[in-house]
Amino acid sequence: MATASRKQREIRQRELLILDTARRMLLEKGYIGLSMDRIAAEIEYSKGTIYQHFTCKEDLVAALAVQTMTVRRGMFEAAASISGRTRERMTAVGVADQLFAEIEPDHARVEQLLKEVSIWDKASAERRNAALSYETSCMSVVAGVVRDGVAAGDLAMSDGEIEQLVFGLWSLAWGARSIMAASLAIEKFGISEPEAALTANYQVLLDGYQWRPLSTEWDYVATAERIRDELIRQRST
Repeated sequence: MATASRKQREIRQRELLILDTARRMLLEKGYIGLSMDRIAAEIEYSKGTIYQHFTCKEDLVAALAVQTMTVRRGMFEAAASISGRTRERMTAVGVADQLFAEIEPDHARVEQLLKEVSIWDKASAERRNAALSYETSCMSVVAGVVRDGVAAGDLAMSDGEIEQLVFGLWSLAWGARSIMAASLAIEKFGISEPEAALTANYQVLLDGYQWRPLSTEWDYVATAERIRDELIRQRST
């Protein structure tokens, strides 16, 4: 039994080594420069060993996305559990998304790659299912806070409108992260602080849905600063 456990640890360590090497190679050389041959040569394993862990290069990209998606889900769950009014908790999820982008600054690029049909279709069903599961669970956390807002009387909407609001928040986050990861024209367009602009747009959307307290009634900037400190402390313990 001890031998099996040791072997499992060795397999897991090797897989993490492959992922770390692939992530660095992807960022340095781009998708075209990422190859199983280069990874094998760098970590001094056979290419066949790499294929024992990942079915193809696209599967490896999916695994890279899933690896950091687990971090994002944990941060969303922690943020949604903080004490405070329901809109404060939703603000906390936005803060968690910002912190995640700081901790995993390259995730957006990897996730963008994974969304390309040519890559998604070639990844293994196992990796695709894992990616969908983590993405769905993150959105479920957001939907849960919205439903809590309705139950608390801070927000009035039907089930269909709940999903619409979640989609709106998701669209803002995904669009902003994609632009920040790929565009060089943000500052030229006049956006010197894209994170602040994204946060402001979150609050405008929530005000539009009349989620109370409104931003004219509550200092959500101070709330975000408090929550950021709290989430950072939680991660350090």
